[in-house]
Amino acid sequence: MIFMSQSGITDPTKEPEWAQWYVEHLRIMCTVDGISSAKRFQTTSYNWPPSLAMYSIRSPEVFIDPYYQKIRGMGPWLTLIDKRFYQRNLFEGVAKADLSAPEVPQGSVLVVTDQTQPAISGAGPVLESVTFTWLRAVGLDQSTPYRGICVMSHGRALGLPTRADVALYASAQPG
Repeated sequence: MIFMSQSGITDPTKEPEWAQWYVEHLRIMCTVDGISSAKRFQTTSYNWPPSLAMYSIRSPEVFIDPYYQKIRGMGPWLTLIDKRFYQRNLFEGVAKADLSAPEVPQGSVLVVTDQTQPAISGAGPVLESVTFTWLRAVGLDQSTPYRGICVMSHGRALGLPTRADVALYASAQPG
């Protein structure tokens, strides 16, 4: 399963401090039994949450684990979280049950689209050539019924048409 937490902060001058906090937060999150990976991404795509943290989790039971309950959340940043962008979704794969977060190597981006069905309507030839892994929201906020994700080179992603329903997220972590 994939857990995604999206957010942004209301004070852009605090971004460097928030980014530093997030590196340690993700490291700590990976100490939870049932969380096998955690990575943060950022976007400048209009009207999309600027920050996306993506986790591979074993099952929804992770969220009721007492240790998880103790360390989860935005901690000291909670008062600066921009409520317009804060959303937490738990996804399972439409095509395969045991899905984990994809690796996004350096020089690549995570292409994200939110849709009402596992397809992009009116995609056009360029987007139709993109192979999305379709995820179905099954828990937490369920702010979108379906999310398509795809890892591609940054150069190829820049050639995609600009669409309000597609965002490019680059790694926010070094290396």
